[in-house]
Amino acid sequence: MTDTKNPGDKTLTATPKTLTLKRSSESGMVRQSFSHGRTNAVVVEKVKRRVLGPGDKPAPAPTIAPAPRPAAPAAPAAPAAPVATAAPAARPAAPAAPARPTPPARPANSGMVLRTLTNDEMGARAQALAGAKEREAQDRQRSEQEARARIIREANEERERLAAEARKREEDARRAQEEEAKRRAAAEAAKRFGEEATAAGQAHAAAAAERAAAIAAATPRAPERAPSERPSSPSSPSSAPRRPAGAPSPTFRRPMAAPESEEPTRPVRRPGGGAPVRPTTPAKPERTARAAAPKDRTRLTITTATGATGEDRTRSVASYRRRVQRMSGKGHQEPKEKLAREVVVPETITVQELANRMSERAVDVTRLLMKQGVMKKITDLIDADTAQLIAEELGHTVRRVAESDVEEGLFNAPDDEGAAQTRPPVVTIMGHVDHGKTSLLDAIRNTKVVKGEAGGITQHIGAYQVESPLGGLITFIDTPGHAAFTAMRQRGAQSTDIVVLVVAADDGVMPQTAEAINHARAAGVPIIVAINKIDKPEAKPDKVRSELLQYEIQTESLGGETIEVEVSAKTGENLDKLLELIQLQAEILDLKANPDRTAEGIVVEAKLDRGRGPVATVLVQRGTLRQGDIVVAGSEWGRVRMLVNDKGASVAEAGPSTPVEILGFSGAPDAGDRLAVVDSEARAREIAEYRTRQRREQAAARSTVRVSGLEEMMSQIKVAGKKEFPLVIKGDVQGSVEAIVQALEKVGNDEVGVRVLLSGAGGVTESDVILAAASNAVVLGFNVRALKDATAAAARSGTEIRYYNIIYDLVDDIKSAMSGMLSPERREEFLGNAEILEIFAVSKVGKIAGCLVTDGVVQKGAGVRLIRDNVVIHEGKLATLKRFKEDAAEIRAGTECGMSFENYQDMRAGDVIECYRVTEVKRTL
Repeated sequence: MTDTKNPGDKTLTATPKTLTLKRSSESGMVRQSFSHGRTNAVVVEKVKRRVLGPGDKPAPAPTIAPAPRPAAPAAPAAPAAPVATAAPAARPAAPAAPARPTPPARPANSGMVLRTLTNDEMGARAQALAGAKEREAQDRQRSEQEARARIIREANEERERLAAEARKREEDARRAQEEEAKRRAAAEAAKRFGEEATAAGQAHAAAAAERAAAIAAATPRAPERAPSERPSSPSSPSSAPRRPAGAPSPTFRRPMAAPESEEPTRPVRRPGGGAPVRPTTPAKPERTARAAAPKDRTRLTITTATGATGEDRTRSVASYRRRVQRMSGKGHQEPKEKLAREVVVPETITVQELANRMSERAVDVTRLLMKQGVMKKITDLIDADTAQLIAEELGHTVRRVAESDVEEGLFNAPDDEGAAQTRPPVVTIMGHVDHGKTSLLDAIRNTKVVKGEAGGITQHIGAYQVESPLGGLITFIDTPGHAAFTAMRQRGAQSTDIVVLVVAADDGVMPQTAEAINHARAAGVPIIVAINKIDKPEAKPDKVRSELLQYEIQTESLGGETIEVEVSAKTGENLDKLLELIQLQAEILDLKANPDRTAEGIVVEAKLDRGRGPVATVLVQRGTLRQGDIVVAGSEWGRVRMLVNDKGASVAEAGPSTPVEILGFSGAPDAGDRLAVVDSEARAREIAEYRTRQRREQAAARSTVRVSGLEEMMSQIKVAGKKEFPLVIKGDVQGSVEAIVQALEKVGNDEVGVRVLLSGAGGVTESDVILAAASNAVVLGFNVRALKDATAAAARSGTEIRYYNIIYDLVDDIKSAMSGMLSPERREEFLGNAEILEIFAVSKVGKIAGCLVTDGVVQKGAGVRLIRDNVVIHEGKLATLKRFKEDAAEIRAGTECGMSFENYQDMRAGDVIECYRVTEVKRTL
């Protein structure tokens, strides 16, 4: 066995050759200190204790060999024991290396260790070592965790101990300061009492001296005595030297530099008895001089004003309190009563906002969140449930509100009883296209609105007000009759009181007439039938009445309840009668509204005017709308800058049932949005932001909605191969844009469809062109034009901009363009049949089928099917068709011929060959 190089290792180590036993002794350096700063380094060897076997001898005790000193000889080493000596270090930083001790002799009965181990032993040993290492790692990890927990626990205990000691020190200091203040107050009181007693004693002594002087003057003078014969009693008044009146006594003069004492002044007793004499205070001139000194000048207090200033000044109670507050770093805080508040908690709220509503510190709220395992900053959002837990834990009550509560009380507020007044009726003109609705309204208003419409059809919804022959005003809403303007007609029916159904006497009831009837019934408003164009020779009013019976509308002439009137917009016949009937119907309905309240209404139409900005046509339904009001409509809000009536004049206010144009919106609202007046811009902005957020979330939900199961699979299959026609649509008003989008969405099928990238009111801008260029889309402008920058951008990017002013043309062009994207339809045309009679094998050619044409005709290059036992086994093209040895273009019925197929040779006698031809037909939508 050999010694290892690690004297501190206590374990056995194994080498591939032999097993060794490590040394049982440890050596180290010890530095000795002497007087005068001298040191000495010695080597110490420590022999470990080990169990002795039979025949072993005990190891010698460790010895210390000190280095020689300059003043004393070196100590001799023990001769019997092995001693490790070391030379004295030349410098303290570099001591000499100690000599290696002589290893002890091996015991005689030590066992023999094999030089090698077997494979099993090596494996078992490796497994044991691995297990030991794993256990050691687990123990080390466990000990580290326990040490970490112990350190944290000790740190917390130390922190609590230090806090307790600090509190105790503060309490002791406070008590000491209070006792010091009390002691100083008592000393000051005693001192003042002593000064008063001293003044009284001086007055008494002066009076006694005067009496003595008077007695001496009255008594005859004694003869002169020698100095040795004079009495030496210090108490005799005549023995004292004469001093000026008012001067202090020389015997009891106060020292000038006497230290201040906080103890009350005690009376001084003279030896030999007598009344105690108190020390006198300095003369009044001295006090005046000290008070006049700049360094002793103080604030004017009650004490200084009364002249009771003493030598020692003490702090007042208020001064002491201020000093304590400065030393503690904070003012004296009285314990306040905890206030329980009602906290309004929305769906989401920030930590800082929650703390503000509870009047709590944000750090306290954050601490409670951390206790619950929620790590949040003061600017982070938390949900309503978490906010409620925090508020209730702090002792507050919670009132949960939803995000939609911002709209509470915005519409349908109750009116005061008796405040409602009669208002004009709102009448909507509805019917089929080209039945004379706008012409009838022009005849009533003496205007020419129909001439301003492109194509002679109404494509905008309008609102007008006329005066009835019976007195009073009537508000008319004109709706388009085209099939694309269904949404406009629906909005008109929902915002009206009476519907005038215009039917042409020469045309009868049409699809849009039936649709208008359905909208009026859905809105629950009465219908007045106006049979127009009775001036034409082919007019048949009775036919119109009979056709209306199919839609459950029975006129008064047929015994029903529906009012009817025959009119002519061209000649003006019965127009006054129509207005009278409308006025009578309005009186029956007893229409009333409160004008003395905040206004409510509906947006009839909206557009983006280049000169005036966003303009909304609004029908006021309740209240009075005035200039300067803050209004909200949909996701847009603004302050009313100007009100324009139907005649183009500016007005200051608009009452119930009055149509006006509003200028001042932040953006063009959507047609059909409800309008309301709010009290502040903050609430208007909050409502608009909420509606914008809701609209964005709904759009995202529609784009990501998915159905499950087989329905989802089929919808994905349909959409996967569907072609899209991208479009950017800009129109003059929101209603026209809405109608165009709805009309184009109906165009298409499962193979091709329209995808509207952007739609809105206003001219074509450069951003619209950039969006269309990025998506390879077409820009459509309806009654608008592109700006100069947009035109230049379209020329650079090659984007096509198409302009339309009639909705018919727009829909037809898009339909034809989408039809070109459809794949052509394949139609199969049957030609004839042939029966195989025999199969011939021809070298270098293959198999040839000898056939007889039984039906129709067989043509070369046509498609063929090989049918065997009524089963199609091959479908391909006819490669060869011969009559005898010559090629033939076609073979008719009853003629024999030879045929061969392309890339197919498995033909048998008795098979039937079906010949057909495929043609492609262009598809349209």
